[in-house]
Amino acid sequence: MYKMLAIDIDDTLINDEKQITEGTKGALAAALAEGVIVTLATGRMYASAKLLAGQLELNVPLITYQGSLVKNSIDGRVLYERTVPAAAARLIFDFCESEGLHLQTYVNDVLYVKEDNDKAKAYAALSKIPYTVYPNFGELASQASMKLLIIDEPELLDRVAEQLRGLTGGQVHITKSKPHFLEIVHIEGTKGHALAHLAEHFGIELEQVIGIGDSWNDREMLEVAGLGVAMGNAVESLKEIADYVTFSNNEDGVKHVVEKFVLRREEVGSGN
Repeated sequence: MYKMLAIDIDDTLINDEKQITEGTKGALAAALAEGVIVTLATGRMYASAKLLAGQLELNVPLITYQGSLVKNSIDGRVLYERTVPAAAARLIFDFCESEGLHLQTYVNDVLYVKEDNDKAKAYAALSKIPYTVYPNFGELASQASMKLLIIDEPELLDRVAEQLRGLTGGQVHITKSKPHFLEIVHIEGTKGHALAHLAEHFGIELEQVIGIGDSWNDREMLEVAGLGVAMGNAVESLKEIADYVTFSNNEDGVKHVVEKFVLRREEVGSGN
């Protein structure tokens, strides 16, 4: 019997209209009523995840910043925290400055950018969280950052990822949450690390956990969960390692998983 659900937000829990459907809300409410723990596991900052948790009336710790921060949505208690090592942060700041890359940093749940540009505006609109312009941006490299994010074209980010892995020598975990988003966290700041910690906190075996996601940054979560589920709209590489592939985020894929594996309801049609 599955006792915990960990669900990615973007392109998983929410559809392309950036909404949680009534069907998905209903299925998750039914799971909660049966005592299942439902949490969010996202690359988003805590403040952004908390807004969506409120829509679902979740009062459990949320996995945020890829897994760098697990924090209770009610009382704000921190259960797990990993920040980007200072030496690696300095290297990444300097690299992005020399290459003219758009870098964002997150310190004390505040999003900082160097300048007010289209990339910052688009990201803020997506996450529904404001940003703070900090002209002396390099100074923030010495602050404890939960996550660094570079926004650019997918092919360029692939090259940047390889360069940064070489520069930082295994101090950080580098992954994509979206084709245009390259996210950098502590090496133990993945969704997999955070989910394992949270399951232990609740006394739940990982075999009793379902992890649902769509992007490569969800890989570690799907690998540690007893049932790793990829959305129908997931990247092919994630589908290949998933235990189950459900419908897309526009077809109530999360609802289908909850009804099939948690509520044990029979549906017409199925995932793969």
